[in-house]
Amino acid sequence: MAKVGVLIEIENGEVKETDLGVLTAACKGGGNEVFAIAMQENTDAAASVLAEYGVNQIVQVVTKGGDIKGSPDFETRILAEAVKNFELNALLGLASAKGRDLFARLAAFMDVPLVSDCISIDLDAKTVRKSHFSGKTVATLKVESELMLCTIRPNAIEAQTMPVQAQTVVFEAQAADPGLTKITDVKQSTGGKVDLTEAGIIITGGRPIDSADNYKMLDECAAQLGESTAVGASRAAVDAGFAPHSMQVGQTGKTVSPKLYIGCGLSGSVQHFAGMKTSKVIVAINTDKDAPIFNKCDYGIIADMYDVVPVLTQVLKEQSD
Repeated sequence: MAKVGVLIEIENGEVKETDLGVLTAACKGGGNEVFAIAMQENTDAAASVLAEYGVNQIVQVVTKGGDIKGSPDFETRILAEAVKNFELNALLGLASAKGRDLFARLAAFMDVPLVSDCISIDLDAKTVRKSHFSGKTVATLKVESELMLCTIRPNAIEAQTMPVQAQTVVFEAQAADPGLTKITDVKQSTGGKVDLTEAGIIITGGRPIDSADNYKMLDECAAQLGESTAVGASRAAVDAGFAPHSMQVGQTGKTVSPKLYIGCGLSGSVQHFAGMKTSKVIVAINTDKDAPIFNKCDYGIIADMYDVVPVLTQVLKEQSD
């Protein structure tokens, strides 16, 4: 039985939904001892959810060495201390903005290899699978290190419940803030919307969206699809000024892996497909029956998105009323 740590991201007292898939990978059907490491002193509100998804030990971090939230270097040292204290065989986390930053720092600090943005992991064989060459191939990599350090693409692994009795452990870190960097302010431009990389459902508009105002149609549909839904854009739409780069999905934008991806007016270019090919279900709406996207989708609708999307929105609204 391996000891596997998972860096848990908690927002507004709740565990990120995309963390649940990482926990599923860690517990391996109950075959491993899972440590949920939360960089905060109070995890009471999240305890029941963590226990539901196979966490044996909930680690609450306390420290007098500095401000954890204000120093990623300090947080890195605490993580390294926790890995050694609990004798972890692996440490997993989300390939989120926070996860990518901390795990890269941790790999450098502990001098161990890091595999980022994995789409699957085998802890026994010490292998991971991840996309390479803009999604053209999937490579299987073997980690030649005592400690497996990996970040997992959000939504890549389906979350499965594995209820256990969880014990809360207080870990008093002895590390001190090295004072190398300090976070003074955080500005978010998403306006409270779901981050594309962590969305469970994404509806994306291509070049035929024709204007920034027409994205309101997709916003209205997204609102009916649920709280975990985000609106994306193709590079052509972004280059035309219809949407900001933060909404771009594709090789030069964000890589996503939602449960449902709805492409509206997308041709299905190689560059765009590279950023969303691991979506569980792909639905394409396009007037061109020969569009490449129809060779890559699970369901295709040959029609104008301006006819289809409003009807879909209305049907979803009627079902929710």
